[in-house]
Amino acid sequence: MAISLSSLKSTKQQSAERAPITLLYGVDGVGKTSLAGEYPAPLYLPTAGERAPADLDLPTPGVLESADDLWGIVGELLQTDENGELAHDRRTLIIDSMDGLEPIMNAVTCARIGADSIDSNDKGSPAAFGRGDVQADVEWDQFMDACDDLATAGINVVLLAHPEIKRFDSPVTDPYDRYQIKLRKRAAAIVRERSDIVAFMNYRVTLKEKEVGIKKKVTHAEGGKERQIHLVEGAGFVAKNRYSMPETITYRKGSGYEELAKYLPGAAS
Repeated sequence: MAISLSSLKSTKQQSAERAPITLLYGVDGVGKTSLAGEYPAPLYLPTAGERAPADLDLPTPGVLESADDLWGIVGELLQTDENGELAHDRRTLIIDSMDGLEPIMNAVTCARIGADSIDSNDKGSPAAFGRGDVQADVEWDQFMDACDDLATAGINVVLLAHPEIKRFDSPVTDPYDRYQIKLRKRAAAIVRERSDIVAFMNYRVTLKEKEVGIKKKVTHAEGGKERQIHLVEGAGFVAKNRYSMPETITYRKGSGYEELAKYLPGAAS
């Protein structure tokens, strides 16, 4: 059925019925998994090498080892009963982490196009000259489609990621370094663009100068204990949100989601 001006709907109403997809990344030990665990009724899906903090008890079906594992979990989460209600009590899916999921997605791409590796430059390889990354768009779009299906069903999706510092060649300033999501460039762009929130977590640090001699000063850092959730892009990091959130929220363990939820019209409770 074609869309028509006779059937207008409110975008605000659609947003209120949908849970958010949150891409959460930050420096080591800052509390990414702890914050994710505060979301309502979470299901924790780790990739190889990832685990929750020792003081955090999260329900988990086990380690995600293949794309079939992922699609199976998503399928179960989308199951409904005879009344059209979700057939389970989970309201959040946490995937830990995106750079752990990347080789799983790349393996699917390589199998589909017949390549040995996603960045193979062997003569005649279908992945050569960057074609592997371009082909991988299919799998990453499929993954984000699944996340969107979950969000539309009212299930929060929290995608945990590690950061890396990369040079940013701005068209309006000189190049500078900033924190970005640790993924291959095209994959990072897809996940970032299709997430409702891209939140960067870091410690608050203040730089101060101290005189150590005649006309000589040194700069040192102070603080580093207060944890912050950045929700709007700054010069040193990538961030965004679709919910008119403040630029930064102070993270206090146990009340982080409570603060975020004030701005999330579609969040499950």
